[in-house]
Amino acid sequence: MMKIIDLSKPIQYNSGDPFFMKVKIKHKPHRKAKWLLRIFGLPFRLFPKGFVGWADDSIQKLGVHSTTHIDAPWHYSPTCDGKPAKTIDEVPLDWCFGDGIVIDMKHKPDFEAITAADIKQFLKDQNLEISPGMIVLIKTGRDKHMGTKDFFKKGTGMSAEATHWLIDQGVKVMGIDQWGWDLPLPYLIKKAKETNNSELFWEAHLVGRDKEYCHIEQLTNLDALPYSGFKVAVFPLKIVGASAAPARVVAMME
Repeated sequence: MMKIIDLSKPIQYNSGDPFFMKVKIKHKPHRKAKWLLRIFGLPFRLFPKGFVGWADDSIQKLGVHSTTHIDAPWHYSPTCDGKPAKTIDEVPLDWCFGDGIVIDMKHKPDFEAITAADIKQFLKDQNLEISPGMIVLIKTGRDKHMGTKDFFKKGTGMSAEATHWLIDQGVKVMGIDQWGWDLPLPYLIKKAKETNNSELFWEAHLVGRDKEYCHIEQLTNLDALPYSGFKVAVFPLKIVGASAAPARVVAMME
């Protein structure tokens, strides 16, 4: 029997989320549908016996980067290697399903970037290999901050050279269980100002200007997975022209 493990965070309003991540969903009760049907012309006497109406919901606010999502190359830059970058609806679906591998980086402290050497050492220690088409999941354990004000402020993050290295192994899709792929945004801004270094900010994301890839952010529950021996599905909503899309990311294994 196949076991399916959910790696996606719930989509719901959370008071701890910063303003740019707030989600707002309106739930409409069953009884309202009865009046909608009446407006459409169905007399009450012809309503099915015991019919109380149907429930309905509307998403009133949901940024494409607000929850578990996959970023398209278009998010990083309008071009990739001198060609128009793919928007999320243009990302090939065969990128979005494949053998998965977990890279355990929970030992990395906040604000220290994950290097290619870190990844290579983990693979060597665990006797694992990355092959083309794999979906690589970086486990940091920072999903523990989800729903708190620290979520986007704390964490490790991928370096540019580690991102380059994964792409060079034939990886098209990679993901992480913290707010973002890079080091935390407020920290990067602070360090860029302190060092006057214009190349520091968003270094891992900006690899996508030169090499085509997608990354998943805000994964959760990676502790439920072995390091290998499973498939990953990360199919995004088909939002035309968008930089990213929410996705129900799942792992599957026998």
